[in-house]
Parts: sequence; C-alpha cells; structure tokens
Amino acid sequence: MVDSTDQSDRILREARSSLQMQREGGYHRRGGGSIGEGSRRVKKSNRMKRLKLFFGTVFAILAGASIFGVFIEALGFGGVMIVALMIVAAVFIFSNFPKVRAPKLPDLKRVQDAKQLVARTEIWLEHQREKLPEASARLVHSMGSQLDALGQQLAHIDPEHQAAGEVRRLVGEILPETIQTYLRIPANLRSEERAGATPDAQLERSLKKISKELDSVTRQLAEGSLDDLAIKDRYLDYRYGDAEGNPLDSAADNGVPLNEGSGVPLPDFDTAKSKS
Repeated sequence: MVDSTDQSDRILREARSSLQMQREGGYHRRGGGSIGEGSRRVKKSNRMKRLKLFFGTVFAILAGASIFGVFIEALGFGGVMIVALMIVAAVFIFSNFPKVRAPKLPDLKRVQDAKQLVARTEIWLEHQREKLPEASARLVHSMGSQLDALGQQLAHIDPEHQAAGEVRRLVGEILPETIQTYLRIPANLRSEERAGATPDAQLERSLKKISKELDSVTRQLAEGSLDDLAIKDRYLDYRYGDAEGNPLDSAADNGVPLNEGSGVPLPDFDTAKSKS
C-alpha cells in the first residue's frame, strides 16, 4: 500500500500557501500598489501627465474637425465616425502610455536629492517585487515607509555631508545591488542550498539586515531634531510657564517678571497712572 503521508503534507502546505495568498489579494494582485509615498507621488504625476496629453489630443481632434467642417467640407456621418474612432484611440493610448519606467541602477547612484532618490528607489523596488520570493517581496513592501521616513530626515542634511553620502549609498547602491545579484541567479538554482543556505534565504536575511539599518539610520538622524524639540520645550517652560500657564519656580527665583498664565509682559491700562 502506498504511503500517502508525504502527499497529504504537500497538499496541506499548498492549501495554506493558497489561503495566505488569497488573504493578501490573490496572485493577480501580488506586487501591486505603491510601497511608499515617494513612488505614489511619481505615479500621480504620471497620471496627471496622461490626462493633460489626452485632453490636449481630444481638443486638437475636435478643433481640426471643426475647422475642416466649416472651411472645407461638412464632415457627414463618415467624418463623425472617424473623429469618434480617433478619440477612442486616444483613450486607449493615454490609458497605457507613457508608463512609469523603472530607473536603471547607474542612474540611482547619481541622484543627490533625497526625495528623488527615495522615490526612484521605491519605483525600482516595485518593478522587481514580482520576481522575488514571497517573504522577500513582503520585506520590500514594508521598506516603503522606512524609505519615506529616511527621505524626510535626509532633506534636512547637507548633501555633501559624509553621513548623507553613506545613506545614499545604502539606499541607491547596496539595496538594489543586493536584489539585482539575486535575480542574476537562475530560477532553478535559487532554492538549492549552498554554503548552509539557499539563495532565497540569503536574500531574505540580507533584506532584513538592510531594513534594520534603515530604521537605525533614521533614528540616528532624527536624534538631532528630538534634541532641538526638547530644548525648545524647556525654553517655552522657562519663558511662558508650564502647560497650565503657571510660572516655574526657577524663573521666579531669578527675578523674571511673569504675569499669571503668560510670560509676555502686558501694558499697564490704569487710566489714573496714564493721566498723571
């Protein structure tokens, strides 16, 4: 009698995998959607460009048809159908073109602006996501918010600073090159174990390290802003009192005149004093 244990386990694994995929939107939606605000802005800009091209084309078609009908010859039924077909063609063309193209790796290395680097890296990652294993694809998707946060911090740093250069290298070189190196491996070899791990597992481990580093760098860059906020909060307490408007003891001891509920000196509205 044939042992069906292995076959049953395989069926159960496939069923669990299928259920997880359906929860995430199905195979047809895998890799869909923007991973971050940067790529979302690029796609929105592309959609606006398509709309402008579409309406400009439709206007040109209608204007040309009107001029032809007024000054040359009436369009007739055939002319109207031709105009309608031209508009339908414009709808088809500008619904699909121009597309948001994935930047090339050498182009990413040359980007200096933080927002552009984040947006282009996110676009590049989205184009590679469908080629990656499920676990790595989820990691790439989660990196979108990390890249957005990092881009906000980089916007306040001098692009020529050494730290900014290292971060750009992490985002624009190390991250995409890690994925590109994996994709060069033939698909049939990616699940074969070598040196204690499969390429699939090595990619996942590498992406986790990069994700952790992105989070660490963002926190380090944000420390300066957090310190500035703490200093400003202490100054406001000293100058204007606490959250309830009560003057601090340290300010009163130093002879700083603080009116009740405010650190801003108010003018004297006593009419008797003003007349004298």
